[in-house]
Amino acid sequence: MRAGRRRWGRAGLGLVVGGAVVVPLAGAGRPQVPAPVPVVSAPPSAATLGPTYTAHRANAAEAARMADAYGDRKRAASERALAGRQLLHFDGRGSGLVTEVLGDLAGADRVAVLVPGSDTGLDTYGRFRAAALALHGRLDRAAPAETRTAVVAWLGYRTPGTFSATVATTDRAEEAAPGLRALVRDLRAVAGPRSRVSLLCHSYGSVVCARAAAGLDVDDIALLGSPGTGADTAAALHTRARIWAARGAADWVENVPHLSADVFGTTVGFGTDPVSPDFGARVFSAGAGGHSDYFAPGSASLANLTRIVLGETRAVTS
Repeated sequence: MRAGRRRWGRAGLGLVVGGAVVVPLAGAGRPQVPAPVPVVSAPPSAATLGPTYTAHRANAAEAARMADAYGDRKRAASERALAGRQLLHFDGRGSGLVTEVLGDLAGADRVAVLVPGSDTGLDTYGRFRAAALALHGRLDRAAPAETRTAVVAWLGYRTPGTFSATVATTDRAEEAAPGLRALVRDLRAVAGPRSRVSLLCHSYGSVVCARAAAGLDVDDIALLGSPGTGADTAAALHTRARIWAARGAADWVENVPHLSADVFGTTVGFGTDPVSPDFGARVFSAGAGGHSDYFAPGSASLANLTRIVLGETRAVTS
């Protein structure tokens, strides 16, 4: 049965490679929902965090009004909900970008940044936010009384479609990496240099984190359900952060061939499996879950991610 799944995985990679060469992205000509130009503001600080939230909330509210007038009720509802939240950034154009903060960022000792994988945009933001809420709730319950925490849901890049040419290359990750580096600088400016920052990177998001990792001022990077990072080893990421990796027992990513190849000037595939001994990450238990279950309440993966964020590394189960 497992060998059969691997054969399907190889066949699937072949289809993606073929698509990368000859098939244009599906939906490229789809009409875009109108949205206002994003707010341009100075990098946030602890003193300016309130006005930053207010400005991006107002932009989300205007985007909701425009989407409603256009007739896209789903997009309007998503943006209307965001208009009541703590937003470090919002851009309603195209598939949408948003950076939302859960908790008191200015007072946080521990900050967790969630980096999503494919098919994440404003229309699917609810499922990504549910993961952030689950982690935030677990951190609130598990943190020592003197430890303050915050979670940042960073939909800060145009994620690839699961069934698209871009999902098999590092192109989107390379485009996203500068934005993730800028976010970490902003978080340090707001929360202060003594706060500890962890990146929790799901699926294609692990490729983004790998591309941003070199010299990045973070303490931990966790790769969840990763297809690979484009690097042969954890050491090749050139970061002082501890590198963690996990894969649920039912995660289909297990069947993705961990290979890379140059196809007409583009590298397809992501190389070494992050949970393999050859990669050299700290592998931790994710339990029996599937590809979308790493933040499921009560799961082994959520418990271990909480320990990583809190710095309780000896309690992480392998």
